[in-house]
Amino acid sequence: MIVIEQRAPVDQLATERLVLPFDLRCKSRLRTQLEHGEEAGLFLARGTVLRAGDRLLANDGRIVEVVAAPEAVMEVRSGDALLLARAAYHLGNRHVAVELQPGLVRFARDHVLGEMVRGLGLTVTENEAPFDPESGAYGGHGGHAHPHGHSADGEGRGPRIHDMMLRGGR
Repeated sequence: MIVIEQRAPVDQLATERLVLPFDLRCKSRLRTQLEHGEEAGLFLARGTVLRAGDRLLANDGRIVEVVAAPEAVMEVRSGDALLLARAAYHLGNRHVAVELQPGLVRFARDHVLGEMVRGLGLTVTENEAPFDPESGAYGGHGGHAHPHGHSADGEGRGPRIHDMMLRGGR
């Protein structure tokens, strides 16, 4: 098994590829497989979020490129920047990880959120695509990383999506 404990400079030429969905790229401890099937163990600093294109240094000297795996997503495309900003605002207000590109907002497939965005007047399509959401202003996982509560609508009860992501899905 290949053991990976540190990052490598992004300009290093990779000889291996590690293809993972976003939720697994948020784990600092993970037993997985390289693209060609060899077992790999990740032992990275807590709080590490791997991004597409990152390079990792294996203990045997190999350089491993991180690749965002295609996963079930919803996409909103529009030439109207205000409408896209409105969709991103409402998704972010629900602590949903979003990927932003020119003319595009992408988020993990969730039919309730899809209907909410449709209600804003946007067309939502379902797709399989690599998902590499924003890291957030505080370096969190697509949201902000400080704990806090919410108010009158009861949203503050129970674990929130970003809290679960920070704890590795637990």
